[in-house]
Amino acid sequence: MTHTTDSTAHLAVEIPDAPAIPGLRFRRWAGPSDLPAMHTVAAAARLAEGDAYSPTIEQMELDYAHLTNSDPYQDLIVAFVGDQLVAYARCQWTDRNDGLRSYDAFGFVDPAWARRGIGSAMQRWTEARCLRIAEGHEPDRPRVLGSWGEDRNEGNVGMLTAAGFTIERRFVHMVRPTLEAIEVPPMPAGLEVRPATMDHARAMFDGDTEAFQDHWGSTDNSEEAWIRFRDRPGLDPSLWVLAWDGDEAAGGVLLEIDPPTDGDPAPQLGWLARVWVRRPWRKRGLARALIGRSLVELRERGLDGAQLGVDTENAQGALGLYTASGFEVESAAAAWRKPWPVPVPVPDGDGTSLGWRRR
Repeated sequence: MTHTTDSTAHLAVEIPDAPAIPGLRFRRWAGPSDLPAMHTVAAAARLAEGDAYSPTIEQMELDYAHLTNSDPYQDLIVAFVGDQLVAYARCQWTDRNDGLRSYDAFGFVDPAWARRGIGSAMQRWTEARCLRIAEGHEPDRPRVLGSWGEDRNEGNVGMLTAAGFTIERRFVHMVRPTLEAIEVPPMPAGLEVRPATMDHARAMFDGDTEAFQDHWGSTDNSEEAWIRFRDRPGLDPSLWVLAWDGDEAAGGVLLEIDPPTDGDPAPQLGWLARVWVRRPWRKRGLARALIGRSLVELRERGLDGAQLGVDTENAQGALGLYTASGFEVESAAAAWRKPWPVPVPVPDGDGTSLGWRRR
């Protein structure tokens, strides 16, 4: 017997061929009240996968209040076993810098319930939901389905492979284990680093989004993305290393420091969360100069090391730059891609009970 509560019964979703787990049920998103349990599941899944990044509940609440190209009330599904939320998946779409429109989905499963078919069932739902979203779009761009996952998450790799995805792009998480012997190259002629304040927030945001238009993937300079950046909990402009050419922001590094975990003996690593140089100031050594100053900043704040993520095929040679700056590859992840499918009718007539997916 399917278990639902009076307040969410109308949100119930049936997924054909869902695993026969007693008490398993699926429903659409009920609203922000679901976020604490979703955050708990995502944090546990990331920890089990060895993912170095895990947003706070406050950041997740901000993100869900200002999503781009995703309506969680329509594009998100949650899974329960009894009254426990054990998994969720969400889809969104982006216009990529290479001219493609990618319909992407990601999800998390509580490690205690992984490898039981719940993720695959939710993939079937999200793929069909992506097809339904695309029906409302003009066919002005070639389309693909996309996903993401850590290489060491064998369950996710197997699920994506079985569903017809192939790896499109590789990314690595890099770590600089110590902050000793930091090389700090001189700034290029005519450029200087000045202390940053919130008055420079727009320059940091706009410079980053402009610079990454030349990179693989997509850039989001929407108003919602600006709000997510501007209102980020704990945003600290004193951690921004911004280079100026007169009144023009030429490049920058956005540093982040995760809150320390009580009793955790692991070294504390600061993040080089975003590293960017605008096109007119490239090929002059600015990125390396900013990285050196960023590492010094982290050392002065008592950090043990630094970490970052990078596209291994970055056209500006970022992988070589970070390697030369003392970073070592710690783990790998991949962007996955599937050719655009032919829509298929589904049993409930909704168009949201067919498909699949996960990030």
